Amino acid sequence: MLVIPAIDLRKGRCVRLYQGDPEKETVYGDNPVEVARQWEQLGAKMLHLVDLDGAFTGLSQNAKMICSIGEEVRIPLQLGGGIRSREAVEKAISFGVSRVIIGTIVVEEPGLARELVKGFGESILVGIDARDGKVAVKGWTESSAVETVELASIIEQWGVKEIVYTDIQKDGTMQGPSLEALEEIISKTALQVIVSGGISSKEDLVSLKPYGNRVKGVIIGKALYSNQLTLPDAMAVFD
Repeated sequence: MLVIPAIDLRKGRCVRLYQGDPEKETVYGDNPVEVARQWEQLGAKMLHLVDLDGAFTGLSQNAKMICSIGEEVRIPLQLGGGIRSREAVEKAISFGVSRVIIGTIVVEEPGLARELVKGFGESILVGIDARDGKVAVKGWTESSAVETVELASIIEQWGVKEIVYTDIQKDGTMQGPSLEALEEIISKTALQVIVSGGISSKEDLVSLKPYGNRVKGVIIGKALYSNQLTLPDAMAVFD
């Protein structure tokens, strides 16, 4: 299972938000490139980048920073936040991003999303961000009427094999992952899941081990930046 450090970008800085609220921001670094290098040096096998400005506005606001990270590290990058067109996907890949995460357009423009899945194959990941069992869009600022499991079943029919699942109410809280929601997705689809939101301890990571290869990875943010959990210790749980 991959342990994937998160680098959330806002106005060129490395930040964390509490439950996605832009008014509840903590800045963890003014040099995200150096942060990326540090995670690579500590043994990370992949990094999870989020363009928060892009997520809120629909247009990339941190392209130069993402490109610089792509040039400086040698491990794969996955990027989400404001990816709502073919051009945005192509630009991200040109920056060195291995996997591009789409979310809002899966709900609002399913025809386009399905074309991207078909055209870019495994370079596309679908991000499902949930609040109270419903899918949230546009940087979590709006809730849709689509249920999480319903969307998971639809994209599985498109040929999607893997998703990033985030429980918004857990994100940034360090209250542990949402196992009930995870189990529902696993029981009703064959998708592999990268879990995001709420991880705070080695015990939280151990709680994911019984799901075996259905949980492909886990994204960790605040717990790493607040030194509540170290990356080597987190990775050791799955060795």
